Amino acid sequence: MNFPPEIQERFLKDELVAAIAQESSTGEILMLAWMNKEALEKTLETKRVTYWSRSRNSLWVKGETSGNTQDLISISYDCDGDAILLKVHQQGSACHTGERTCFHRELTK
Repeated sequence: MNFPPEIQERFLKDELVAAIAQESSTGEILMLAWMNKEALEKTLETKRVTYWSRSRNSLWVKGETSGNTQDLISISYDCDGDAILLKVHQQGSACHTGERTCFHRELTK
């Protein structure tokens, strides 16, 4: 698959790209994870979001075991090619804690 030069350059160096999942219907930011070339290709092919797990050192399809899946609506990328924005339809919670979003805690002074 041919990716834009900004992203392809990172994949050639075996770098991971930050992947931000956003609920397409509300704009709610759900989570941040990582993708490599294979994860991005699989996501585009299946329309089910697939990430790279740094702790397991392997691919993981969101919701594969929990049932809390992400169906791909669209993908865009930032100007430097080091972050991807995935607009998704989230089934169930996005966070492993059971919260709807991973960004459910506020940082206060």
